[in-house]
Amino acid sequence: MLRRVTPETMPIRDRAAVDPVTFTAASAIVDDVRAGGESALRRHAERLGDIAPGGQLIYESNALQRAVATLPAADRAVLERAAGRIAAFADAQKKCLTPLDVAVPGGRAGHTIAPMRRAGCYAPAGRFPLPSSVLMTVVTARVAGVETVWAASPRPNALTLAAAGIAGADALLAVGGAQAIAALAYGAGPVPAVDVIVGPGNRWVTAAKQRVSGEVAIDMLAGPSELVVLADDTADPEVVAADLLAQAEHDTDALPILVTPSVVLADAVDAALGRQLATLPTADTARVACEAGFTVLVADVDEGIAVCDLLAPEHLEVLTAHADAVAPRLRHYGGLFVGAGAAEVLGDYGAGPNHVLPTGGTARQTGGLSVFTFLRVRTWLRMDAPAELARDAAHLARLEGLEGHARSAEKRA
Repeated sequence: MLRRVTPETMPIRDRAAVDPVTFTAASAIVDDVRAGGESALRRHAERLGDIAPGGQLIYESNALQRAVATLPAADRAVLERAAGRIAAFADAQKKCLTPLDVAVPGGRAGHTIAPMRRAGCYAPAGRFPLPSSVLMTVVTARVAGVETVWAASPRPNALTLAAAGIAGADALLAVGGAQAIAALAYGAGPVPAVDVIVGPGNRWVTAAKQRVSGEVAIDMLAGPSELVVLADDTADPEVVAADLLAQAEHDTDALPILVTPSVVLADAVDAALGRQLATLPTADTARVACEAGFTVLVADVDEGIAVCDLLAPEHLEVLTAHADAVAPRLRHYGGLFVGAGAAEVLGDYGAGPNHVLPTGGTARQTGGLSVFTFLRVRTWLRMDAPAELARDAAHLARLEGLEGHARSAEKRA
């Protein structure tokens, strides 16, 4: 099922999150919505099938709460439990970042932590609606203390609307693609311009996020989803296959990868993939993704670790003997899942850590969405006796040829 490669011959996914053609086309939509506001937003939303002609563009908070009230009790309970776990983890993260007040020569300096004022939270709805992404983004923004939080998702169903209500969104924009990102970035009618846009999306969403980045903060440029399973002969091949297929069913561009020193395991995983695909409702998609995926046969777990670091995947599972000892040796990943019990899907559906994660090797330079994404660390300085620092500042200023700076410092000396 999965083609076999070596560490030397394995393909490395192109790190470009956006191709030039998509970027150009998405930028044109962004510019049109920026100039034309709500009318341009509606025109693109109707043209691209987000809403029917004359359809509802925005669901206000009361509509979201009605969706919550009409949700079957079991569905509502599972969304609320997931939201609670996401909130608890985000709150624990927030408590790790505290204000600072420290002495400096002649005074004190420090930093404060403050949330951004407005956030836009995107949730895809291509082949399937993803209320879990609504929870991951909106709940985390609320825990951070963001004052105004808008969700955006095309063709929202009752579950997506209810998830937005449970998460605490102020409203939901029933639009997707580049047009939704443009509305959130620049405002469109009742949609406010936000300070940060977060959430996963297709290439059009990613291209639009790249286009508006710098004028508004974004979380990351995320491409197709990917999973690497590092496993040895102690792993259960049925579990490995199930985890790879859970990733593969996302999209035909998803990338399932097995890294193992065991040919026996690789053979058993291939056999398990065939059996499980036979009864998987999403097999048509998953099979295409598996054809693009691969197994990297390595000499041992040490070489497997090196391969995983080279791939720097979005999701990385460690299904080896002594997984707790292997995990700290891995350096590059979006989310790490340690041991046979820690299925990546548990992270997807609200164990606590966020499921919006970097792809395409970008885990080398960034982490996933977290409460920190919505927070600003701002420094301050108070000087009661500035003479010593002022003399140094004046000296350094003159070394740089900035006499005005030097004179300003000397006024304090």
